[in-house]
Amino acid sequence: MSSSQGKKKAYKTRQSNSNPTLSDDLILSCVARVSRLYYPTTLSFVSKSIRSFVASPEIYKERSLSSCTESCLYVCLQLHPLDEDPKWFTLYRKPNQTLTCDTSNDNKKSSGYSLATVPIPHSPPMDHSNLVAVGSNIYIVGGSVSPSSRVSILDCQSNTWREGPSLPEELFTVSVSVIGRKIFVLGICKDGFPNKFYVFDTKTLTWDPLPILGTETTHCTYKKIICFGDELHRVSKTGVVDTYSSRESRWDEVKPNKEHYHFLRDSSCKIGNVLYSVSKGEFKWYDNEVRVWRQLKGVLGLLKFHLHDACARLADYGGKMAVLWDEFMPGRKKMIWCAVIALEIRENCEIWGEVEWFDHVLTVPWKYKFIKVLAPTV
Repeated sequence: MSSSQGKKKAYKTRQSNSNPTLSDDLILSCVARVSRLYYPTTLSFVSKSIRSFVASPEIYKERSLSSCTESCLYVCLQLHPLDEDPKWFTLYRKPNQTLTCDTSNDNKKSSGYSLATVPIPHSPPMDHSNLVAVGSNIYIVGGSVSPSSRVSILDCQSNTWREGPSLPEELFTVSVSVIGRKIFVLGICKDGFPNKFYVFDTKTLTWDPLPILGTETTHCTYKKIICFGDELHRVSKTGVVDTYSSRESRWDEVKPNKEHYHFLRDSSCKIGNVLYSVSKGEFKWYDNEVRVWRQLKGVLGLLKFHLHDACARLADYGGKMAVLWDEFMPGRKKMIWCAVIALEIRENCEIWGEVEWFDHVLTVPWKYKFIKVLAPTV
């Protein structure tokens, strides 16, 4: 037998004896290390086998084991007033694009980011105030307009809904906030009695009531709850009025802040232990130590792009700030813009922001409704 024939025979033997799942395991491991920004388009069009890997639950198990999880931006919109189901979108990166952080409008190149449709059927009724992300899940708690005890959970790994443990009672005008893996819920029960407060443990899947402040009255109506560290802040029409320490299980009254409207805006979000808000084109952050609002510096460039606070939305995007807003365009449509801002806490009570990129990411009908932007970890 010649040496070339021997090599061919040995190659065929290795092929026939190889583990057929080895290549799949290797591919799975490689794909899991790619950012999910490339899943909706770039990777899904490589081949049918890669597309099946991207859509499989095993990819997220591998991402978790490999410590490759990341924040993934989910945007919920109602595109038409008569639509029953809202539409979901996720941020993705177009192939062959150059990232730019140039905030001038001259000769601007695309950053390569856009919003892709996520096929999530039959979303339950929701409002921006009763939506929250914990881990890889998005939770809808209670009712927005009518009383409900329903808890719906969107698994952002499989993009499917499931029902969670119901609230102990039906609530509406619900506001939710998160400390660690626990969801704190403020709402009004169906008979209009004083606000009710509950906490949901996402690990044990159990509900517990929160104690009520001794001075609680039937005439006191709270609009929102916000968490800082282990403190829960209740906000009324006059601002923050009291705080609840989850560690000490104690309520404390505080003096309302004169800039209370920042707490009640839709265009606000908490990143780390800091609350950020945008109003009249100006970004601010809340100094919880002295309970005053301060200016976020370094982001004036975004003002050139007509950032209207009435339609702006903020989200915690892996410790950075994601900002989405819209602009009118010809043909009775609107352009949705997105920017990502890196944040740096400096000395002398200063926080600076640096715009990493911004771009027009979606075109929508001009009568659309912006429901929520969230960033689960997947």
